[in-house]
Amino acid sequence: MDRPWLKKYPKDVSHTINPDQYSSISDLFDESVQKWRDRPAYINMGAEISYEDLNYLSADFASFLQHAAGLQKGDRVAIMMPNVLQYPIVAFGALRAGLTVVNVNPLYTPRELKHQLQDSGAKTIVILANVAHTLSEVIKDTSVETVVVTQVGDMLGFPKSMLVNTVVKHVKKMVPDYDLPNAFSWYEAMDLGAEVAFVPVKCAGDDNAFLQYTGGTTGVAKGAMLTHRNIVANLLQIAEWKKPLLVPGEEVAVMALPLYHIFSLTVNCLAMMYYGATNLMITNPRDIKGYLKTLRQNRFTIVVGLNTLYNAMMNHPDFTKIDFSQLKISVAGGMALQRPVSERWRELTKTPLVEGYGLTETSPVASCNPVDGTDKVGTIGIPLPSTDMIIRDDNDKPVAMGQQGEICIKGPQVMKGYWQRPEETASMIGADGWLKTGDIGILDEEGFTRIVDRKKDMILVSGFNVYPNEIEEVMMSHPKVLEVAAVGVPDPHSTEAVKVFIVAKDPSLTEEEVIQHCKANLTGYKVPKKVEFRKELPKTNVGKILRRELRDQEARA
Repeated sequence: MDRPWLKKYPKDVSHTINPDQYSSISDLFDESVQKWRDRPAYINMGAEISYEDLNYLSADFASFLQHAAGLQKGDRVAIMMPNVLQYPIVAFGALRAGLTVVNVNPLYTPRELKHQLQDSGAKTIVILANVAHTLSEVIKDTSVETVVVTQVGDMLGFPKSMLVNTVVKHVKKMVPDYDLPNAFSWYEAMDLGAEVAFVPVKCAGDDNAFLQYTGGTTGVAKGAMLTHRNIVANLLQIAEWKKPLLVPGEEVAVMALPLYHIFSLTVNCLAMMYYGATNLMITNPRDIKGYLKTLRQNRFTIVVGLNTLYNAMMNHPDFTKIDFSQLKISVAGGMALQRPVSERWRELTKTPLVEGYGLTETSPVASCNPVDGTDKVGTIGIPLPSTDMIIRDDNDKPVAMGQQGEICIKGPQVMKGYWQRPEETASMIGADGWLKTGDIGILDEEGFTRIVDRKKDMILVSGFNVYPNEIEEVMMSHPKVLEVAAVGVPDPHSTEAVKVFIVAKDPSLTEEEVIQHCKANLTGYKVPKKVEFRKELPKTNVGKILRRELRDQEARA
């Protein structure tokens, strides 16, 4: 196939990587620990752990999982927490024990958590105390046998840990009551693990490293099986891409996006490990004032974030107090990067803000703009090393350059498939190995791709995928609703917002009732921001509701 992007690769970047350079993430971990032993690996709330600390702490937790929890190679471990130092300890401990990590959004409702735990068959979960009440509501309906409850300050060192935990629980009242009588505390789990040495487990490239859950056209979240080879390939691709700018053992990357999101997991947690970088963990990036205060107090050379986060930062009065003199590169992903945001960031920080693109199913990065200043704002860049992209029509035939079609991807970072869903896997990945993204794009003569539309009805809210069928299913459970359609409408703060069109069964139904019903059953970013009542919804001749027509009506309004 024609690869017009090859000539546009940044200087010193190879067109290929070797995805079998390491047999597993654990092998790369062991090498990084040896090379960067004394270097800080993570900094959070003023506390830090070195690569050597991460080595023995994750080994202790691996031992707990093996001996106290009784887990065997291939068993699933769920992690439900924000960016705190416990996360990398648990994740690397699980991987070193040959287990599969299941990342869970801490904002999930009981319904969402129950589905993910049931579907993955997770036997152990490590959860933040702030959201343990959610687990207590559904644990009896899952296969979870071992629970570890940790608090925000558990790894901050005494007396700060005690102070932070006391304030969070008793002053700010951020830990609702929960009933998990047999749960281990973080300290109990670590003490038990330290009593017996863990047994290293050899993993092969095709073994599952992560079950990363993503929505589907059916509205049911499904687990993308990301293997050790998938993840190793993608972190090597990212590391190669940034090679012209990075100095091994000297970088500090700002980790503002949550590690349970695949973007931060691979780009920050894993790719930065390869370079011996320090990750500056932000626990609550929504607290822009606190986030900017952390940046003022720490040296940093790389920033990773979403368009909305960069925009919020620049519109805060404290932004001008930050020293950007050592910043080399900023990366945007998870949602479209807006031209005004990119241009203003470059103007204020004197560094580029480059946009990348990918899916959960591609581990996640498939393409990125060059880091050498030749980026094209408004495009998703060019494919990463060892990655091919092609634009196809509805008959799976390549279209001519400049014509639009579905973006398809092939590379070593493409997932093995969906967990226990062979039919959905086959519909996503063809027999020829090409993954269908569902995004409509155009490839230009230099190999840069521009996304023009989404083939599916997915709604993108602040970098998170929201699927209409899930919202509609929740709404249809309300006794006063007859018909409903959910669509995405433009929103200046989150790219898109959810709007629902409802035909009421009972005319007494109010917008407030709709919102409250959704809040009880959906994560916050999925809750509709707008509600419109109608007498009927547009349909095809066979009765299928036409979401696109509703979106078009909104656009014309």
